[in-house]
Amino acid sequence: MTDSPTAPESSTAPDSPTAPASPSSPGTAAPESQSPLLPVATPARTRAAVARLLRPQRALALTAFAVMVGSTAVGLLTQPLLGRIVDLTADRGSVDAITTTAALLVAVAVAQGVTAGFGLSLISRLGETTLARLREMFVERALGLPLERVERAGAGDLTARVTADVSLVADAVRNALPELARSLLTIFLTLGAMALLDWRFLLAALLAVPVQVATARWYVARAVPLYAEQRVAAGAQQQQLLDTVAGHSTVRAFRLEREHTERVTERSRSVVALTMRGVRLVLGFYSRLHIAEYIGLAAVLFTGYWLVRQDLASIGTATAAALYFHSLFTPVNAALVLLDDAQSAMAGLARLVGVTDRPEPAEGARPGGTGRVEVTVRGLTHAYRPGHPVLHDIDLTIRHGERVALVGASGAGKTTLARLVAGIQPPTSGTVLVDGVPPAELGRAAARRTVALITQETHVFSGPLADDLRLAKPDATDSELRAALDRVDALAWAEALPDGLATVVGDGGHRLTGDRTQALALARLILTDPPLVILDEATAEAGSAGARALEKAVARAVDGRTALIVAHRLSQAATADRIVVMDAGRVVETGTHDELRAAGGRYAALWEAWSDIRS
Repeated sequence: MTDSPTAPESSTAPDSPTAPASPSSPGTAAPESQSPLLPVATPARTRAAVARLLRPQRALALTAFAVMVGSTAVGLLTQPLLGRIVDLTADRGSVDAITTTAALLVAVAVAQGVTAGFGLSLISRLGETTLARLREMFVERALGLPLERVERAGAGDLTARVTADVSLVADAVRNALPELARSLLTIFLTLGAMALLDWRFLLAALLAVPVQVATARWYVARAVPLYAEQRVAAGAQQQQLLDTVAGHSTVRAFRLEREHTERVTERSRSVVALTMRGVRLVLGFYSRLHIAEYIGLAAVLFTGYWLVRQDLASIGTATAAALYFHSLFTPVNAALVLLDDAQSAMAGLARLVGVTDRPEPAEGARPGGTGRVEVTVRGLTHAYRPGHPVLHDIDLTIRHGERVALVGASGAGKTTLARLVAGIQPPTSGTVLVDGVPPAELGRAAARRTVALITQETHVFSGPLADDLRLAKPDATDSELRAALDRVDALAWAEALPDGLATVVGDGGHRLTGDRTQALALARLILTDPPLVILDEATAEAGSAGARALEKAVARAVDGRTALIVAHRLSQAATADRIVVMDAGRVVETGTHDELRAAGGRYAALWEAWSDIRS
């Protein structure tokens, strides 16, 4: 008798978003119209977003940088002190001089440890604060995404971003960012220290740079598209797993286990193949780095040998230079190896920024009415796929305060019409106006105050029942909460809960039955107090015993409002001011319950069949 509110007109639904999309080329993002997945930011947009996040914390960033520079500079005193010990030993210096130098080495180690710890803590605070702001922006923008966009992308893509991608970025912030900052400072200051010893040591050390730069360029050119492709493949894999697990009963009923297993296997093989390509890429990266190390160390040792032979440097100075270059192995390798984590994290960051960097939803226009509103539908046609319309040239007017019920067989287009009126997505052609304003142009805040959509799938958030209700009206008093519950006949059972309105419900708390969950949604509706209400089978989850009570609650909740009701039970349609009968995406009858029964048409047949089932 009814459409499914979660998959309207499945035979003509949009193409599945689970198929892996081809990754964009480096530096570009696939146009949103060409990919079902949510957008991915370009490198330029990603850098700009990070700069905006860091801008309010410039003082903290500068302080952290200054402390890390001081810590690294202190640490660079180690090699000259070791060189002095070598010179003192070669020249048979006094024990006191050697002891003093050794004591200075201990002091340098302590000072560097203290300042490095403080500097890294500042960098960690900077990174964690920035990451927290990024998470907040992501959640805010994700909640503001058009539902059509989210549904087209699929739950897997959004879930992968909020879990795997956030985890990648978080790991980079906590581990890679502090280490990268320290490594880069060590590299630049060490090269400067080598120049102070003798400029020829610096030239010798720089012979390794061309190989290192070539290695980095070779790696980045291959890593950027590879990691982007990995993230897309991981999202497709997760979407397929979600589809298979969520639809396990349907899969088993139609004996589709083998087909779905093969799809999961195919997605998993794709992820594994991309991972192995990454492993081979990293192995080649390390091999090239070792060549650079050997070239640079050999050049520094040869330069030191030549300078000592020419009496242009002491053995201790040559030793310090060799130790300086050898000390570069760790930071250089760390910095270049962190390119692996950085590229993976940047791919994840680009996917997060693709959502957070979307423009703020405009406030939009406001409907002309102040209390009740009127809905006008003219020439409405809609198709989820081009050439496969599910609605055909619909004209409908819902007057101020009128309750209109949509009835018809499953697949008739009722849910699609309700979604278009609610502004979930724009129609393919024709117009939908709420007091003269298209729903999509209301703006998020105005739409929330104007239109409320309740389906049979109502989520109960984990926490006290009172907090769940206050999602609709954060400043609601306890008296207002009780009044809303009382209006939908839910106050008695709510106060009978173990802790009353303070009872924790949802996951990990008290589990509410289907009819109580729907009553909770109706109470939220009353607290929100929108002039236009759209109910898409909002009583479908209630059993026969609770259906009558819930239908009465619905009647009280929508009293005085303009209402469009997708009726799961014809008893609910019978009490509406007007009934609209749909078939194959068209309006075939309209009138009151008595008028349509007397006409002997499609509604009369539906009523007779439904009455026979009840008797």
